[in-house]
Amino acid sequence: MHDVKTSVFVGVSLDGFIARPNGQFDFLPAGGGEPHGYAEFIATVDVIVIGRKTFEIVLSLPEWPYGSKRVVVLSSRPLDLSVVRGRPVEQMAGIPAEIVAKLAAQGARHLYVDGGITVQNFLKAGLIQRITITRVPVLIGSGIPLFGPLEQDFRLQHIATQTYASGLVKSEYQVLYPGE
Repeated sequence: MHDVKTSVFVGVSLDGFIARPNGQFDFLPAGGGEPHGYAEFIATVDVIVIGRKTFEIVLSLPEWPYGSKRVVVLSSRPLDLSVVRGRPVEQMAGIPAEIVAKLAAQGARHLYVDGGITVQNFLKAGLIQRITITRVPVLIGSGIPLFGPLEQDFRLQHIATQTYASGLVKSEYQVLYPGE
């Protein structure tokens, strides 16, 4: 559709949750745990696309996790961006295809999509090419799932899986959409 690569890189509990019911992800290893490819991945990203709820959680962290990367927060309601003064953060609204087209027109080549609902919406719109999931060896019982209800199956092609001494297991997949 566009010459933009759109990826997901996320940590989940072994039972499939990206956050607790209150949005916190304190069960993930501090600082991301041992190196497992995130630094290499984020170095290839032009724009980080997150939803409003994810943005609010990120604001509560002791440090801004995105460095000087451009961040687009998706929300149809006005956001107070004064709290991120000096950082390249902006708000956009619209359906995923419009967001990707707009960012592509602005020269973006690789989008990192993060946050449960945002990931689900971009996947349903056929706009996620790569999904990298790092499973953390912990069960939390309930929370915000990475994937919600789907109207159809999404086939994935396994690219690679790596295990780490801490028990992290990272798997990378390419999303196969109908006709591919």
